[in-house]
This record gives sequence, structure tokens and C-alpha cells, in this order.
Amino acid sequence: MSDDFELDTKDLERRMEGAMSSLRTEFASLRTGRASASMLEPVMVDAYGAMTPINQVGTVNVPEPRMVTVNVWDKGLVNKVEKAIRESGLGINPQMNGTIIMLPIPELNEERRKELTKVAAQYSENARVAIRNVRRDGMDQIKKAKADGMSEDDQKFWENEVQEMTNQHIKAVDEALEAKQAEIMQV
Repeated sequence: MSDDFELDTKDLERRMEGAMSSLRTEFASLRTGRASASMLEPVMVDAYGAMTPINQVGTVNVPEPRMVTVNVWDKGLVNKVEKAIRESGLGINPQMNGTIIMLPIPELNEERRKELTKVAAQYSENARVAIRNVRRDGMDQIKKAKADGMSEDDQKFWENEVQEMTNQHIKAVDEALEAKQAEIMQV
């Protein structure tokens, strides 16, 4: 019975990739002095009694390198969208023009750049924790199989597989963080 144990490494891999994907999304939302529609992705608006992503209440455009605009579809939500952007911590001061909210992207000063690198480091630490949680789940499955009679050699083999997968993903997180911090600090 115990010889039939097969750890679902594809599932563990998929879950670790999910943590990486989430990290990439969070990194895209960090502004680096250039306008990008993705920087508004984490902003949620209280629309119609539910927290809604900003791209579901209006059209987000980047008409020029240092400007993002949000064309809000429902006139009644313009103030809520403006408030959500103001309170998002992006450090952007929205300007209203009817149903269009203009977001001029200011140059980042040195202090703001350092703050953003700390935010990026926090995002990457969250991704590392998520990856380690997946690793723990895999190790728990192996321990359970060991208790059901798996051989010690098989246990070592699967533990090494899970650890190797974890190491690869942690390394990818570290490399992504390094690249993002370099991008943020670039003047």
C-alpha cells in the first residue's frame, strides 16, 4: 500500500506558481515614476454596496507617460473612485474633470523610492511565506505517508523533491525583488 504513494508535485508547483503570479501582480501595482494602468489594479472602490476593482467602474487609460486617466462610467461613483485612489497609498493626487479623473504621476523623490523598495520587500516576503506554506503542506503529506508505512528512502526522495521546488521558487522571488528594487531606484 505504501509503495503506491505519489506526491502531487504538479499541485504543489501550481500553488507555488500562484504565489509568484500574485507577487508579479503586486509588483506591477508599485509605481516606478512611469504611468501604468496596472498601478491601479489593487485599488478597490465601494460601488453598489460591494468592493469593486477600479477597472470595473471605469476605463483606465495612459494617454501620456506621466498621466493615468480613469473615465468613470457612473457619474454617481466619481467621488467614491477619487476617494479610493486618494486613500490607496499610491501617493497620487487625483484631479477631477467631470467623469474623468486625471492622475498626474509625480517624479519619485529619494525618500519615496526607498519607501517603495520596502513595500516591494514586504510583498516578496508575503510570497516567500505562501511558498513555504505550500512546502509545509507537501511535507505533511509525506509525513502522513511515512506513518502509513512509506520507506525512509522514499520519504527522503519526496522531501528532497519538495525542498528543491521550494528553493527554486524562493530564488525566483528574490530575483524578482532585486529587479523591482533596481527599477524603483533607477532615476
